[in-house]
Parts: sequence; C-alpha cells; structure tokens
Amino acid sequence: MIIYGLSTCAQCQKALKAMEAQRRDVTFRDVRSDPLSETELATLIAEFGDNLVDRSTNDYRALNDWLKNSEAEEQIAAKPKVMARPVIFDGTSYHLGWNADVQAALLRD
Repeated sequence: MIIYGLSTCAQCQKALKAMEAQRRDVTFRDVRSDPLSETELATLIAEFGDNLVDRSTNDYRALNDWLKNSEAEEQIAAKPKVMARPVIFDGTSYHLGWNADVQAALLRD
C-alpha cells in the first residue's frame, strides 16, 4: 500500500497511523520531496480528474492566474501542496482523502 501526501498533512498522518495499527505494509511518499512522475500524475488525474486539486487551500489561492487556469497536472507539478490528500493506492485501486468511506474500504478486519 502506498500513501501519497505531505509529511506535514494531518489527514495523511492519521491514515498512516491507522494502516500501521492494522499492521498493513505501508509506504509513505511525500510528494514534495519525491514528486510524482508524469506517468504517475497522469494515472491519478485519470482516476480523480480535477478533484485531485484542493482549491480550498491558501497554496491554491496563491497560484498565479495562468496556473489557476491551467490543467490539474500543471498545477500539481508546479506546486505539489495543492494536491488533495491523502491519495492511497491499496494495490488494486486508488482512494482520495481520509473520510468515512475510504476508512471503511481500507480498514476492514
């Protein structure tokens, strides 16, 4: 299992702790220090579309007008912190966020 996010993200930390508590084999990948490749980003965009960009953050609001009007790939490539997170790959499918639905899907006994 891979969790993509930021080491400073509270939701990412909660997801990681919950997975580790269930003794899941989890790799955490900080997308700031280890950016997504074009192929990885294309896969996530195909899965989540524009929902992969968190438009409610100060980092998104700080983007210049050109980037705000660009595609999600360009926004995330330029400023990885605008990626909605966590993104969790369980080996077969991708999940976005750490809401009740994602937790129910991933924390089955």
